Amino acid sequence: MPLSTALIFIPSPLPSPSPPRSLSLHLHPHPHPITPLFSLSFTPKTASVFSLSLKSSHPHLNQLFAFSPDAAAADIEIIATYGGNGGTGGSNGNGNGGGGGDNNDGNDDKNKKKNKNEALMALAEAGRSLESLPKDLKAAIEDGRIPGSIVLRYLDLEKSGFLLWLMKFGGFKERLLADDLFLAKVGMECGVGIFTKTAAEYEKRRENFFNELEIVFADVVMAVIADFMLVYLPAPTVSLRPPLSLNAGRLAKFFYNCPDNAFQVALSGTPFSLLQRLGAIARNGSKLFAVGTTSSLVGTLVTNAVINARKAVDQSAANEVENVPVLSTSVAYGVYMAVSSNLRYQVLAGVIEQRFLEPLLHKHKLLLSAICFAVRTGNTYLGSLLWVDYARLIGIQKTQDVVE
Repeated sequence: MPLSTALIFIPSPLPSPSPPRSLSLHLHPHPHPITPLFSLSFTPKTASVFSLSLKSSHPHLNQLFAFSPDAAAADIEIIATYGGNGGTGGSNGNGNGGGGGDNNDGNDDKNKKKNKNEALMALAEAGRSLESLPKDLKAAIEDGRIPGSIVLRYLDLEKSGFLLWLMKFGGFKERLLADDLFLAKVGMECGVGIFTKTAAEYEKRRENFFNELEIVFADVVMAVIADFMLVYLPAPTVSLRPPLSLNAGRLAKFFYNCPDNAFQVALSGTPFSLLQRLGAIARNGSKLFAVGTTSSLVGTLVTNAVINARKAVDQSAANEVENVPVLSTSVAYGVYMAVSSNLRYQVLAGVIEQRFLEPLLHKHKLLLSAICFAVRTGNTYLGSLLWVDYARLIGIQKTQDVVE
């Protein structure tokens, strides 16, 4: 039997004449009850942020919402859950009742609506408007692609002037939003790379190390660039990319929907298929092939230039030192980066760190950083061993050669 209802508006007593003001609404099952079934109170918290509290005499209902004028203008839908039966009720900025879809499209749409509501509420609680955010982040919120936790992370990161500047570059923003330790991991990888590369250069050159310091510097810089790309490309991301043009090809559309890391955790409302995750491996592999081939090409050309100069000055060195094969070495290193390095760093970032270490140690950032450093150092050492075996297997380096 339907209940007759009466809404009673009770303004809270205020020291007149200035705001904030508060408004209470009580829902009764009958016109003259003793105890209201629902009590709804509305209180401004700041000039632009409001608190909406929904309380009930029923033990299973007690909801608290926060919203701002911007949230209302953006057609926010407030969803309350009653008891354990999963029923929902809602309203939007137009005053129309809201509800979930009645087909299987519905799960994604429901998740996107939930993401949008969470994000707008996070902004409201922080006293920020949607218009104050960068365009790509604003568009992602309006599309329901990111939850409130990502918005809160952005608001926390932008407190640092350096990180705020860095997030002007889309690729860095996407990676920092997915992993707040991303920069620390870049520093770890590049730091280990500088140390191991310099040690290898000293081992090869010995007494000529300081005489050939310019060449050593060039080799180390190329190694650091390769190390940076090995961290950057397979890192998990929060996608903020703008939509593709309508005339984009099928291949472009496929790779657009692929994650940056094949094993990364998908955000609610943006699932990845198995084929898309395999596409992430192929796409990053092609990029790392280009990076590896280019860096090796520059390195071998510089090395050969030094060897030829030494031969011209010292004729006795002509039979002692051989030129490095440029093309075969460069292509071989590109293939190694595309296969071995690509898979190892995808697993490291998407499985070991994001799925295992971070959930386990997310409240202990210092310990998490230390373990990540140890794991990444071990991965670098493993990569060096694998490269030596691979180079000897295909014949581009001899057994007696010293290899990094």
